[in-house]
Amino acid sequence: MTRYTLLLSLTATLLLSACQAPSRYSQTTDSAPDFVYPEPPMEDAEPKYEPYREQNSLPYEVLGKYYRPLKTGKGYTATGKASWYGQKFHGHLTSNGEVYDMFGMTAAHKTLPLPSYVRVTNLDNQQQAIVRVNDRGPFHSERIIDLSYAAAKKLGFHQHGTTRVKLEVIHVDSDDMVTVGNEPPVPYALYAGELPAEDVLQTASQTAAETGPDPLATEQSDSAGLNEIAGSQGYYIQVAALSDAERAKKLSDGLSSLYQVPAEFPLIDDIYRLRLGPLTDRFKLNMLLDELKQNGYPGAYKVAASLQ
Repeated sequence: MTRYTLLLSLTATLLLSACQAPSRYSQTTDSAPDFVYPEPPMEDAEPKYEPYREQNSLPYEVLGKYYRPLKTGKGYTATGKASWYGQKFHGHLTSNGEVYDMFGMTAAHKTLPLPSYVRVTNLDNQQQAIVRVNDRGPFHSERIIDLSYAAAKKLGFHQHGTTRVKLEVIHVDSDDMVTVGNEPPVPYALYAGELPAEDVLQTASQTAAETGPDPLATEQSDSAGLNEIAGSQGYYIQVAALSDAERAKKLSDGLSSLYQVPAEFPLIDDIYRLRLGPLTDRFKLNMLLDELKQNGYPGAYKVAASLQ
């Protein structure tokens, strides 16, 4: 037998075996689990920094249509229909090379980088779930995400095929800055709700009382003093008093990036005083102070730069 004849014979054998091989899925159509199972915990996926996998960023084709994955999910939002997938795919590999678990909080998306974290809001009942995208799909033009069975159950549409949803990517970068949808980035501590403890706020209030009355509390009557205060020295805004240097640095870097102002955290009396500034513009100073108080720092106050 010549090498050419042997090659043709092997090719034919492989093709015949492929035709006779059973499908990789034991079910022809998808379904909810048809066996007794413990109630899934339905706990949100916890967003964290994960580098995108390069092999999942290449363009691909499914059913004659080409898809080009996004380079980043940061700032991504979308509104459309969500579906879910369950027992047919349970235990099989996802596009990310992981095993699909219909009881986990995961999802499939056509173009988001893998892995990505997404906050999904069911627009029919306002229920929310955070899922980790580790698969490709759904390949239906009218659907924007395919959720795990557990995620669909948490969102309250597991007994229906689809529902209307809003997607917001939760992007965590290597510096622990978090961007939710198209909102401004914030430090992970702020996103996770790790706001200053009550004793920290009390310390800040006590320090404020010790510095005396706020020199800016009385409005200046002359027009020249409306924008410039305390000469060229200005004021700091003290946001928090922290005992942990690493946490103070992370919060300092995050708030400085978020509000685009300088920040520092000097160690005074064994406490790190996190401050933004100095600012010499009265309007910007008061506007920033109001914004900080509304965003979880009610104990923030002004400190004259000349007192440093």
